Amino acid sequence: MANSKSALKRVRQAATRTAQNKSLTSRMKTLRKKAVDAAEAGDKDTANKTFSEFSSAVDKCEKNNIIHTNKAANLKSKTSKRVNA
Repeated sequence: MANSKSALKRVRQAATRTAQNKSLTSRMKTLRKKAVDAAEAGDKDTANKTFSEFSSAVDKCEKNNIIHTNKAANLKSKTSKRVNA
């Protein structure tokens, strides 16, 4: 366990950031599943709307360095193919 005050603060900061990152990542995954499910069900309007929200969530995760730039591009590309198929 950390002994110094600065190390204890770092532990608190890491816990806060982990919670925020987990929240954003979870939202991104949920939106991806919703978009793909709507596309497979044949609901184009919902699929496109959800895909737009998903793209925004991916961009936010990318901007905050939660996921790599290339991973963000791959996620959007793969999801777009499934929604448009």
